[in-house]
Amino acid sequence: MRARPAESARRLIADALDVHTSEAELTRAAYDVVARLGAPRRLLGLIRDVTAGDIDPEPRAGLSYRHVLGFDKLLLIDCGPRHMLRAHVWHPGTRAPGDIHNHRSPLASHIVRGALRMELYAHDTLPRDGGEQAARYRESLSRDTADWLLEPAGPALLRLTQVAEYAAGSSYALPAHTLHRAWSTASSPTVTLFLETGAGRRRHTDVFLGADSARHAPAVRKTPLGVKEYIRELESLESLLTGG
Repeated sequence: MRARPAESARRLIADALDVHTSEAELTRAAYDVVARLGAPRRLLGLIRDVTAGDIDPEPRAGLSYRHVLGFDKLLLIDCGPRHMLRAHVWHPGTRAPGDIHNHRSPLASHIVRGALRMELYAHDTLPRDGGEQAARYRESLSRDTADWLLEPAGPALLRLTQVAEYAAGSSYALPAHTLHRAWSTASSPTVTLFLETGAGRRRHTDVFLGADSARHAPAVRKTPLGVKEYIRELESLESLLTGG
């Protein structure tokens, strides 16, 4: 019997990612996985499987939310503490370009629809033309609520190293410490398939605000979607992908 799309995707993620030990190998494998699962027909099958009614949506809804950087984060596959596959929906007119940050583990993303612009940054040691003064924060998750907690960590000097444009059908992958920010440049919703990897995640990430920005709040609330809202968002996503 042919495996259901959700089970097939879960098996592909486990087979591809659980055999790698180095961050470089994990990052490359994640890139290959999202490129395969991000094919529109395959992603549609996965979304329809999740919304079919015989997979309990409540655990996925509880790990889905509207991200502070301006996109909806919808969990599709939860591989326990190791890997998570999510659909990100970026709506026109949301905040851009957002904070410079890194992640707790390697990641990969496939642009299914629309377009993204990404900037990569590096730490600088000496002031120079083009350097950017910033305030650094250590971001962690509250054990009680999973809200984002932000602790000031002093000033920083960052240097822009690369600007890239990603159109529909393209993919990218980043090691955990890579400083970056990304935002949608399309006039209609952008959809990306995002794979968060790794059991040995860092306990905190780094977030950088421009030196002239207001001080960051010490906590940012993360509110999970309700089941009905989660299903409604997935149905809207399906409509987007089918041109409805």
